[in-house]
Parts: sequence; structure tokens; C-alpha cells
Amino acid sequence: VALLLGDKAGAGGPDHWIGDAMLFVAAMFWAASTLTIKVTRLARLASNKVLLYQLAGSAIAFPLAAWFLGEPGVTRLTPLIVAGLVYQTVLVAALSYVAWFWLIKHYPATKLSVFSFMTPVFGVLAGWLLLDEPLTPAIIGSMVLVGGGIALVNLPAK
Repeated sequence: VALLLGDKAGAGGPDHWIGDAMLFVAAMFWAASTLTIKVTRLARLASNKVLLYQLAGSAIAFPLAAWFLGEPGVTRLTPLIVAGLVYQTVLVAALSYVAWFWLIKHYPATKLSVFSFMTPVFGVLAGWLLLDEPLTPAIIGSMVLVGGGIALVNLPAK
């Protein structure tokens, strides 16, 4: 992460660290969510019910946070906004999270971490393939380090 972020240090302006901090906090919440599901009674519930609890909490918390922050919300529904909402609702929230919660309940979190760690690698590769974004030595080095980290944590214990 340091290699990747160091490649563009300061390029985002003096407040670029805010986005980095938000990503760090999001990662901590994701880890907390995984651990909570793994070690509490949620592990015995159906995956769709666990998702329902998270979505219900989000449905209350996010509009309140938006109001508190002065966000205007969606002011105009365009086809692109509707398509984005359908994609997020059906593919991201409904299908992928139910599958993720099911996996968490049935497999060790350490083995599932590979999927989480591969997400940025696939994102970088998709940006390179689909958006013609550059693959700098720092980005390639970062992906190699991610792969090495995945291999390291999945070595058999001796």
C-alpha cells in the first residue's frame, strides 16, 4: 500500500490523505463486520437475513448521515442513475453480499481473505484493460507484493 500510494504522494493536493484515511477506516469496518459475523449468533442465521440486518441499519444510518452532512440527495433520476441503483441493489447488495456472508459462515476467514486482497489487483487490471490506464513500476510492484502477501499467509503451518 505504501509503495502504491507513495507513487502519487501529494498529487491529489493537500487534502489527499482524507480519502486514504476513509479507505483505511472502511477496511477496519469490513474486518469488524467479518469478525462479528464469524463469532456471534449471526453465524447461525441465514445469509440473506444477515444482509437484511446490515441493509436495514444502513437504510437508517445513511440518510441521517447525508442530512447531517448537508447532502442534497438524488435531485434528478436519469437512466444512468437508475442503472447504477439497480446494479448496486441487485449485483452488489443482493447477490455478492449474500454469497460473501454464506462463505464467511462456512469457510475460514483467513482463506477467504484472498478474495478481498485480490479486489484491488482486479481493479487495477480492469483499469488497464478497459480504460487504458498506465501500469507503472510502482503499480506492478504493488500487485507483486499483494500476491506475495497472499502466498505468505496461505503457506501451510509447520
